[in-house]
Amino acid sequence: MSSDYKKHQGKGELHPGHARSAPYPVSRLGASIDLVDLAQQISTADSHINTRVSAKLQVIADQIRHLQQEARAALESARRDQALHRAQCNFKRIPGRTYHLYRRADGSGYFSMLGPADWGGRVPHEFQGSYRLENDRSWTPADQVDTPDDSRELVRRLLEERS
Repeated sequence: MSSDYKKHQGKGELHPGHARSAPYPVSRLGASIDLVDLAQQISTADSHINTRVSAKLQVIADQIRHLQQEARAALESARRDQALHRAQCNFKRIPGRTYHLYRRADGSGYFSMLGPADWGGRVPHEFQGSYRLENDRSWTPADQVDTPDDSRELVRRLLEERS
C-alpha cells in the first residue's frame, strides 16, 4: 500500500477533485455500484438503441421501396411517351388536344383526330386508346385526364406556407 493511501484511509479523499466528479462513490451514504446492475443498464441501453435504429432503418427501407416504385413508373411513362411520339401522325400535334391511337394490321400505329364513336361503327383499324398531349410533351391517357393530381395541390400548399 502506498503511503498516500494509508494517509487518507477511510477519509474518502483519494480523489483529488470534487466529489461529484469522482469515478467511484465517495460517501458511504451513496448507492453502491453493483457490476450486475451496471451490466443490466448497458444491456437495456443497447436494446433501446437497437430498437430505435431498427425503426429508423425500416422507415428508410420503406422510402427506398417507394422511390423504386416511382422510378419504375417514371421509366414506364417515358417508354410509353416515346412510343406514342413515334406513332405516325399526318397533322400537327397541339398540346392540350386529345388524339386517338389506332394499330394497322401490319402492327404500325397512327394517330387520328377521330375517336371510335366518330367512325359511325366502322372503325378502320384496331383502336388502342386515346391520349391528351401535355405542354411538356408527355401523354396522358384520356381516362386519366380528369383524375385530380394531388402532387400539384401539395406543391401549391407548400408554396403558400412559405409566403
